[in-house]
Amino acid sequence: MTPSDEAPLRGELRDQLVGAMQRVPELAGVDLTLTALSGGITNRNFLVTLAGRVDRYVIRLAGNDTHLLGISREVEHAATVAAAGVGIGPEVASYIRPEGYLVTRFIEGSPVPDDVVHHPETLRRVGESLRRIHDGPPIPGLFIPFRIVEAYRALAAARGVPIPPEYELAHAIALRIELALLSNPLEMRPCHNDLLNANFIDDGTRIRIVDWEYAGMGDPFFDLGNFSVNHGLTPDEDVTVLRAYEGEVRPDRLARLTVMRTMSDFREAMWGVLQQGISTLDVDFVAYAGEHFERLLANATTAAFERALREVAVS
Repeated sequence: MTPSDEAPLRGELRDQLVGAMQRVPELAGVDLTLTALSGGITNRNFLVTLAGRVDRYVIRLAGNDTHLLGISREVEHAATVAAAGVGIGPEVASYIRPEGYLVTRFIEGSPVPDDVVHHPETLRRVGESLRRIHDGPPIPGLFIPFRIVEAYRALAAARGVPIPPEYELAHAIALRIELALLSNPLEMRPCHNDLLNANFIDDGTRIRIVDWEYAGMGDPFFDLGNFSVNHGLTPDEDVTVLRAYEGEVRPDRLARLTVMRTMSDFREAMWGVLQQGISTLDVDFVAYAGEHFERLLANATTAAFERALREVAVS
């Protein structure tokens, strides 16, 4: 996220946030200026500058009903602390209760544009950052995408949202993926689960990652597949990431990444379906869900997907 061109925040919201931040020792009694940061759909983030100081912070204001998306602000806080501990996430200054505001130090660095993501050196550095996360300490919370899509469907239907006809076929594909993965289970690892390049910051040394609201213990190859499909990586680029991540490229591990690309799109499609019933934002979530269903079904009906599924199941 980068500072936007908006004027400093004024009014009741500014007073509410500043009042809460006065309970943070580093910020108490200091004149604070808040400016909106660009990026993000679900939440609002503000850059906090301090009069007479060079330190800068970010305060995160959660969107409405985000708990329905499976988001726990307590888990987000713990995951961000863990990610900071391994040198990837932003340093946490405070978690303000009961409001649930997360205050972190602003990461000095550069955004990572989509075209730059495809550079071999960037792919390598992303793979290395993900390895640091996955090798880090456990965090509270679980992220099981096979159950998440089912929960999103139930919650959306309860709110009167029409369930797209593509859901049943996608769910049948997901069950095949789940069965294949269960034949070769992996230890659960702390995962980010929302790897968009808008959440990447290049600090000059490594790729840092922000926005840990979907974090939880899960299959690390969901992270790898999520990163891959979100950025349209080619099979050769997947190889580059996996080599940086594991030091080698095993066919079964590459296959696991491939099938998780499809599962990532299913989660994203159903996220868009549920948002139709809870979001007040001016976003076409019907089209958003449709795009992800279309890509999911296109990828899952290829010979390459079937080969990957067999490789995962027999490895």
